Amino acid sequence: MKRVTGTAFMCAAAVTVSLSMADIAKAECGDVTIAEMNWASASLMANVDKIILQEGYGCNAELIPGDTMPTFTSMNEKGAPDVAPELWVNAFKEPLQKAIGEGRLVSANAGPITGLGEGWWVPSKFLEDNPELNTVEKILERPDLFPYSENKSKGAFMTCPSGWACQLANANLYRAFEMEKKGWVLVDPGSSAGLDGSISKAVDRGENWFGYYWSPTSMIGKYNLQKLDFGIPFAGKDNWDNCLVKPEKECASPKKSAWVNS
Repeated sequence: MKRVTGTAFMCAAAVTVSLSMADIAKAECGDVTIAEMNWASASLMANVDKIILQEGYGCNAELIPGDTMPTFTSMNEKGAPDVAPELWVNAFKEPLQKAIGEGRLVSANAGPITGLGEGWWVPSKFLEDNPELNTVEKILERPDLFPYSENKSKGAFMTCPSGWACQLANANLYRAFEMEKKGWVLVDPGSSAGLDGSISKAVDRGENWFGYYWSPTSMIGKYNLQKLDFGIPFAGKDNWDNCLVKPEKECASPKKSAWVNS
């Protein structure tokens, strides 16, 4: 799910009024809806866009709740909301490019935030204590180091909350690496707060944690999480776009792969 931080995706109908000449925009902009996602950088961008559209272009700008997949689907099919300041698009790159090519969406502004990345992470202390376990493939052989709270005989891998675009890629990689056979449980944290809480709880207790996350974020900095090399190369665009980011019924034979570059 490639994260396009600060890149405003806009419904084509909105672009002519909100991004044309200032005088026309002030006179005709009208109502503009902006998707505010539930993570810090996206919320920041949404509020900045609201100020710019209101104060600079005279729009009646409104923030509405959003999330990557539902927001993209709604913009693509219904033309609303008008603006998505930030999206993770690795799960739907082809549909997005099609929507842009057919004029339904416009990429209005390149993202100003750099250092982006998503993948599988562990706390730095884990790598200090276990320097030999420095790739995903090596860690997968040691589920005993990440005991699942509900079944200590299994290792816990913390995935994305249900409904997030990254959930499908994690679930299919779980199958591709045969993690269940190796003694792992795919744990749904339930929410963004649940995911963050699982990290805080583990690190504060001096316990190991292994799961999905992204950067730049405050959690990565606060808990000094380290992104892992998968120990294998990226298995190609076709495997990622046409299998790993699809529902299980559309991805019968997922191949092991590193995470796609963001």
